[in-house]
Amino acid sequence: MKKPELPGGTRSRSYRWVTAGFGLVFVALAIAILLTADSQRKLGSAVAAVIVGGLGGDAIVSAVRDRRSLLSRIGPLP
Repeated sequence: MKKPELPGGTRSRSYRWVTAGFGLVFVALAIAILLTADSQRKLGSAVAAVIVGGLGGDAIVSAVRDRRSLLSRIGPLP
């Protein structure tokens, strides 16, 4: 399925807001992972938080810059 693009290769405003929203959810999830981590598994939790937070940050930056995010490339997300 092709992503919604306006003439000139830009994405619609609502598409960009949804992408930024998913990015914020992923950043919040990364913070929750860090806050609820066991003292026994801090390294694994930190790695997971960096990966999830990085994907969320990329989605936010991609929405601002009007390009496809990594999240939209790896899954059927909007």
